Amino acid sequence: RSCLRADCPGADSAQAGRGASCQGCPNQRLCASGAGAAADPAIEEIKEKMKTVKHKILVLSGKGGVGKSTFSAHLAHGLAEDENTQVALLDIDICGPSIPKIMGLEGEQFLEDNLGVMSVGFLLSSPDDAVIWRGPKKNGMIKQFLRDVDWGEVDYLIVDTPPGTSDEHLSVVQYLAAAHIDGAVVITTPQEVSLQDVRKEVSFCHKVKLPVIGVVENMSGFICPKCQKESQIFPPTTGGAEAMCQDLKIPLLGKVPLDPRIGKSCDKGQSFLVEAPDSPATVAYRSIIQRIQEFCSQRLPEGENLVGS
Repeated sequence: RSCLRADCPGADSAQAGRGASCQGCPNQRLCASGAGAAADPAIEEIKEKMKTVKHKILVLSGKGGVGKSTFSAHLAHGLAEDENTQVALLDIDICGPSIPKIMGLEGEQFLEDNLGVMSVGFLLSSPDDAVIWRGPKKNGMIKQFLRDVDWGEVDYLIVDTPPGTSDEHLSVVQYLAAAHIDGAVVITTPQEVSLQDVRKEVSFCHKVKLPVIGVVENMSGFICPKCQKESQIFPPTTGGAEAMCQDLKIPLLGKVPLDPRIGKSCDKGQSFLVEAPDSPATVAYRSIIQRIQEFCSQRLPEGENLVGS
């Protein structure tokens, strides 16, 4: 396993755990023992299970509260509007599983015949229960979701992740390393306090060789439903996602304006795309979803070699 430091020699190196850059690393003892170089057999098992899943998309964000789970849910809703497209939504936000609420599911894993959902939220006795787990237990749950769930024939598997670049992100990338991930959609809001964490997220993607499909700017202005005047609730003081994407040379998939009905739809467990078909936000969502579909259709089956265990 790599610790993702720029000067990490890697678990397979003869200097693993012994190099100067290894000093102070929490994995130093593991790497020095040689145990870290052993491949997890689950990677091949997951590769076999994922042969029936055509496209795998990770939804990431550097900062919490930017609408990542809301976007994941509506990406799933939008793709599943075509009854011939099989969609699965996997929630690996172990400590904050909001997908069951947003999707209007209570103990059920299927919303429609062609849209399945899996989340740790289904395993809790109460939605108010806290999940207080250390990294290894989170990793084990993600492994189980990928390996043991009967995904069946799926066109799109959307993985909703927690904010940041931590255990859950490393685990899902490593476990899907041999199964080909199409790429990541990164969610942000316009203000710099969000963008600075998104830059870290993009850096993470580059380090683990995870393709960046593009960035979505959520809460991008507010269009008054009465007068249609636009206001900037979160001013893009440093140019917003558009300037950041130009600087990092990654695509900007689109900007989704604020609409109070998005929050209401999520609280009711309904698709905003259906509830407000004429909203500028719905138009933006549909354009972004189309661009993601186009990206996936151009991907080769093998793809890049991601950082594995």
